[in-house]
Amino acid sequence: MKKHIYLFRHGQSYYNRDHIFTGWKDSMLTPLGIKQAKVIATKLKNKRIDVAFQTSLSRSKDTLKEVLKYHPECKIIITNDKMLERSYGRLQGKSHKSFVKREGTDAYRTLLHWHKIDHLTGWDRKQFIKKLGEAELKIIRRSYDVRPPGGESVKMVEKRVLSFIKELLKFMKREKVNVAISAHGNSMRPFRRYFEKLSIKQMMELENPWDDYFDYVVEV
Repeated sequence: MKKHIYLFRHGQSYYNRDHIFTGWKDSMLTPLGIKQAKVIATKLKNKRIDVAFQTSLSRSKDTLKEVLKYHPECKIIITNDKMLERSYGRLQGKSHKSFVKREGTDAYRTLLHWHKIDHLTGWDRKQFIKKLGEAELKIIRRSYDVRPPGGESVKMVEKRVLSFIKELLKFMKREKVNVAISAHGNSMRPFRRYFEKLSIKQMMELENPWDDYFDYVVEV
């Protein structure tokens, strides 16, 4: 017997829109995010959903709420934070722009101190600092095993998500159910790596949509 996992990301939140490190902070859906949730709901309208999973954050719950408007057959909603978004630690609530400026300035001063570069002025200095900061931002966001200060690496997120997947598969085989999962951008990466058999590099290059879903078939 085949059963389905319908995996999707929550719609756009205000922090997503404003390029702010969100992590475990609770940022609600924007009007666009609500529209995106409705698009997912429409795409899943004719599927059967027996059990739904969400996290404790409102953006996961509110996206799932839109999806389940078409699914009176779904009587069970389970909250499980093993699939919570990645924690960005002390960066949570801070903008990407401020991070780029601070990290770029620090890196620039370090390079000057060690006489690795000549002193720059004006526009050249500003652009150089921006490039240094953007490189640091990319490392934080796209590295598998680099932790933000006080936060989690994607490797750490993967460990808890894999634990959730193990429990989920046992549950599905025991109960013979289709499930919907309202997840987050970074917690979806390990899901997709597991079911799509991706490498770490491929996983870290993923861009998860706000208005679509992934369908994984499980033999029960």
